Amino acid sequence: MTVPHLTTALTGPLLELESRILAAQPHIEHWFRKQWNNHAAPFYGSVDLRNSGFKLAPVDMNLFPGGFNNLNPDFLPLAVQAAQSAVERACPEAKSILLIPENHTRNTYYLQNVAALVHIFQQAGLKVRLGSLNPEITEPTQLTAANGDIITVEPLERRGNRVVLADGFSPCIVLLNNDLSAGLPDILKNIEQNLLPPLHAGWAVRRKTNHFAAYDKVVADFAQMLSIDPWLINPYFFAAKGLDFQSRQGEDQLAELVEQMLEKIRIKYREYGISHEPYVIVKADAGTYGMGIMSVKSGDEVRGLNRKARNKMAVVKEGLEVNEVIVQEGVYTFECVNDGVAEPVVYMMDRYVIGGFYRVHTGRGVDENLNAPGMQFVPLSFEEHCLPDHKAAPNDAPNRFYAYGVIARLAMLAAALELEATDPDAE
Repeated sequence: MTVPHLTTALTGPLLELESRILAAQPHIEHWFRKQWNNHAAPFYGSVDLRNSGFKLAPVDMNLFPGGFNNLNPDFLPLAVQAAQSAVERACPEAKSILLIPENHTRNTYYLQNVAALVHIFQQAGLKVRLGSLNPEITEPTQLTAANGDIITVEPLERRGNRVVLADGFSPCIVLLNNDLSAGLPDILKNIEQNLLPPLHAGWAVRRKTNHFAAYDKVVADFAQMLSIDPWLINPYFFAAKGLDFQSRQGEDQLAELVEQMLEKIRIKYREYGISHEPYVIVKADAGTYGMGIMSVKSGDEVRGLNRKARNKMAVVKEGLEVNEVIVQEGVYTFECVNDGVAEPVVYMMDRYVIGGFYRVHTGRGVDENLNAPGMQFVPLSFEEHCLPDHKAAPNDAPNRFYAYGVIARLAMLAAALELEATDPDAE
């Protein structure tokens, strides 16, 4: 098991924060139980965290996680139990699942993730088949994952109000592992089966700013319970709309927002005696795969983008044009694995933490996006099923991972609120 080290001693605000989280564990778990009674947890999700030694915060929340192959295999039983819980909640009589993966069939590591998901559900006692939205898949097709696992994808069909496979396979749960960046497919609209996550969780309509607005509310309540400054676990953000990076439309307004954000961070850094230089992450308000992201330390950096940088920001996955961005407080990561800068990614299913890994990049700095070519994944295990060790120091592995699990669950709860607030069918 890998226990990364913080490159700075864990002192000051974060040590105090982790100590409070440990001391308040019974209250925290009771609080979460109450929240989950009132809000339906998303089916699954992964949260990117950053630990700066003075701040521990989520910077992204993915509702279509694609790295199940990077989880510690020792923790398969946790994932299986969580899968059973999630399925039971959605459809108690479910015997099978129709899983819809991403269209990129040539990414063999992604296929390994699909195979890992299939294995989890099979171990949970379910029959799993894969239905593809890819128009190139016209018959059952075998694909080989990076580790040699073989999966079979089949063309998806619509019959009445159900999506099925050619032989009529039509379970009550249709599970998306496709983030719908390319748009909401007609074949999935208004189906009577349980579609999880729902269509409005797809990047064609979802916005990161909606998620972090929900996270603001969750953290305000949680921080009050713990008597802590919410900023210690919450990155500031602004929304910027009406942008066109190619024609430089909105460039000055974006630069002004960056300067405002930097000043907000400076005020907090002065309050806590933090000597690091503030920075800001500007990223597409929709989309994933680490595309459409830049790290800046002044508004002028946004004004002076060269053509290559503008092209990089203008379009993300599936050719989606970027007209809206989130201007987010940059959170340093002072964790290190194998001489590479690292950030923890925590995986959840239903309301449960089922493991995670470190995203490690030896070619990136402590103030840069690590979700980039050249990254590596180092599984981390949440010791003793993510339970803290009250006899150990706050920064010992089980306690560090417990703190990660708490912050990740706050992000998952925020995702639940976000999906409720953006549900087009809600009254």
